[in-house]
Amino acid sequence: MSRVHGWAAAAIAAWALSLLLATSQGQDAGAGDAARGKVVFEKRCTGCHSLTQNREGPKLGGVYGRVSGTVEGFAYSDALRKARIPWDEKTLNTWLADPDTLVPDNNMEFHVAKAEERRDVIAFLKQVPLR
Repeated sequence: MSRVHGWAAAAIAAWALSLLLATSQGQDAGAGDAARGKVVFEKRCTGCHSLTQNREGPKLGGVYGRVSGTVEGFAYSDALRKARIPWDEKTLNTWLADPDTLVPDNNMEFHVAKAEERRDVIAFLKQVPLR
């Protein structure tokens, strides 16, 4: 095998490895695990939220796809009520990472620092129907 062929084989191997790593990182960065998300939700969120009733925070059953500030009977901050944000993976991730980044002057003082936990909680909330 000549040097050119050896170099080409090494380049192809390096490209394949980088593609494999990018693909696996993309999968890790994608969908969360709903079962783990339920555990995180129960451990970290239920102090203020329920799936079925308003507490210190609004009920979160059916939050995925809902518009911010629209749960009947909950007293939202003016900022969150006026924001009219559709809750999807991107907005929920930003909200959970730092609520003030998405909506300054809101009333939520809690955040979920770990990206994996945010993905898992979002996966859980996606599957919880409106209650």
